[in-house]
Amino acid sequence: MKISKDDIEVKMDIPGAVLRQKTEFGSAAGLGMISAEYFSLAEGVDTTPLFVGLQGNLCQCPHWGYLLSGQVTATDASGTEETVNANDLFYWPPGHNVKVYADAEMILFSPQHEHTLVINHMIEKTKG
Repeated sequence: MKISKDDIEVKMDIPGAVLRQKTEFGSAAGLGMISAEYFSLAEGVDTTPLFVGLQGNLCQCPHWGYLLSGQVTATDASGTEETVNANDLFYWPPGHNVKVYADAEMILFSPQHEHTLVINHMIEKTKG
């Protein structure tokens, strides 16, 4: 299966962030259906306030991804930081927040059910 970035549904479009999600992108044994996502994030984006109210105030969904451009730092519950740079493959386990230090374009693959819950939570947070 393949899909063009422009054909992926925009789930959230706010200043500094455009989140696209293609559900039903495949199945991973034990994880259920996988979604493919293309995120465009501006320098300065910080997910911390968007995750308030989730368990531990953190994204509890794992992600496998590739950073096309930019620089992004993920921080886990213990405060450990990992910086991802353009052209890096990465894995973020459940329990993280993200800060963008340079405009970023990234591709993510995530368990569909879990990440849809997180995205919907973020959408609700931006409506307030």
